[in-house]
Formats: sequence, structure tokens, C-alpha cells
Amino acid sequence: MTSFIVDASVAIKWVVEEPGADLAVLLLDHRLAAPDLLGPECANVLWKKVMRRELSPDEAETMAAALAQADIALHPTRGHLRAALATACAFGHPAYDCIYLCLAEQLAQPLVTADERLVGAVRAAPGKRFAELVVSLTELRQILADERIQEP
Repeated sequence: MTSFIVDASVAIKWVVEEPGADLAVLLLDHRLAAPDLLGPECANVLWKKVMRRELSPDEAETMAAALAQADIALHPTRGHLRAALATACAFGHPAYDCIYLCLAEQLAQPLVTADERLVGAVRAAPGKRFAELVVSLTELRQILADERIQEP
């Protein structure tokens, strides 16, 4: 079983039917970790969907409860703030996304994200520091297929 870091762009797809939800659900059979920022980010996404009338408040609350029960090891963001800020400044990308990158680096586990802008920023950055650690959700199917091929 592979371990992955997941961000809110992936986790939200476990409860909201969005493009890529079928791929995001495949991750639930693996060991998952995320910074403790995951919960507030997902709650904010659900709130936005309520404000846009895509969800009712009751639906959003039910989805938030389901996310709170997800089997994810949550790690404190505090230890990553300085590194995330430095990474954000270097990449020109929001610091909260860079916290996920720093956790992926610390745990030596790939970050799976549906945020193509983040994937692009990482892969375009000089030095390619996080390039091997970032997996777009669309690339996940191939990675999981490769994993099955390598199992004895």
C-alpha cells in the first residue's frame, strides 16, 4: 500500500461530485496524510458552494462531517511555516499550498493534487526541488497501475 499526501482539491472530491472524483476515491485505499490545514480548506470550499447555491447548508454540513471522519494522518502546519513561505516566494504560489509541498518533502511521500496550477508552478520552478513529489490527480491512475504491476 502506497502512502500519499493529499490536498483539499483532492479531498473535497470524496464528498462533492466533481470531475476527477472517481480518481480521488481510489486514494481512500491507501495511507493518507495531510497538514492540519486540510480541514479548514475543505470547510471553505463547502462554504463557497453554499454561497453559490450549489449545496444547501445541510448538505455541506453532512459533507464536512464525512471529511472529518476520513482516515488521514494530520500533521501540524506550524513546523512548515518558514519553509512554506520561502517556497511560496520562490514559486510565486500561495503559501498554504506550499505547506503541502513541504510536508510531502518531509515525509518523502508524493503529494496528489487536482490543482493543475500548483503542478505547473512546481514543474516550471528552477531546481525542480519538488518536481518528483507532485502528482496531478490525472496522473494517479497510471501510478496506481504501475504499483500493481510491481507487486509480487
